[in-house]
Amino acid sequence: MTDSPIPGIVLKTVTANGITQRYAECGVGPLVLFCHGWPESWYSWRHQMLALADAGYRCVAPDMRGYGGTDAPADIEQFTLLDLVGDMVALVRELGAEQAVVVGHDWGAPVAWHCALLRPDLFRAVAGMSVPWAPRGGIDLLSALRKQGITRFYMQYFQEPGVAEAEFERDVRQSLRRIYYTAGGEMDQKGKGFSVLPESGGFFANTVDPDVLPPWLTEADLDWFAGEFGRAGFRGGLNWYRNLTRNWRLLAPWHGRPIAQPSLFIAGARDGVLRFPASMQQIEAFPRTLTGIRGCHILEGAGHWVQQERPAEVNRLLLAFLAGL
Repeated sequence: MTDSPIPGIVLKTVTANGITQRYAECGVGPLVLFCHGWPESWYSWRHQMLALADAGYRCVAPDMRGYGGTDAPADIEQFTLLDLVGDMVALVRELGAEQAVVVGHDWGAPVAWHCALLRPDLFRAVAGMSVPWAPRGGIDLLSALRKQGITRFYMQYFQEPGVAEAEFERDVRQSLRRIYYTAGGEMDQKGKGFSVLPESGGFFANTVDPDVLPPWLTEADLDWFAGEFGRAGFRGGLNWYRNLTRNWRLLAPWHGRPIAQPSLFIAGARDGVLRFPASMQQIEAFPRTLTGIRGCHILEGAGHWVQQERPAEVNRLLLAFLAGL
């Protein structure tokens, strides 16, 4: 057990699925498992954990594989969705729970969606934020981008090991400040972003380094995130992107299968992910692909970091969803 920066939340470690996983925990009751995205940590769920614990739930948020206090295997191939779902399955078992509701944001959303898809016996309900459920298509994403002549999408930039790591780790605090602000709802500089990178320059060439942090992110919050990435580096999280094609191959047996458990989707109206070409089609398909869908909520004014930008609204939606199970 190690010190947590949030009173009421404790940090623990466990060996599960062959790696050491650090997780944050608070509350007593039915288990709710939170999966964070890139580039974040368990800390991005701080508001939800406290609110749901007060309402009678046991809240657990791990540092995902490759992040913070959780192991980062050396082999890139050990960061597939099957590995990530396997981590969550093993963690639930180590926690002594029979079932869990799984909640994910950003990259954690595909993990949560696939937890529900692959292990409906264990994950009784699922909530995803920012990234819609995207059933396996007829072609993997990187091949689809190449066929369209796209070569500077940020996920393509992440493919070569060491390139993005060197850029991000040059000044960890500034890198995170730029990412959090540029993808957040407060960023109003026209034409700025990092979905498609300019022909010259790296990931940050078209981002903004704000003079003042957005209201949802304090200097202490940024200290925590920067300290975690300063120690663990960015390689682990980037390796998730380096398995996009491998994931597509591995998930072939589940092609065409919908998620039947109760499900919920939340995103910010100013989230750049919703501007990806397929996102709105994926949301419109929810009645067919998420046959247990209980709600789809797009929060006006919020950006990508929706559970941190709009904690009260997200907590209210999550609690209503949980109460209806």
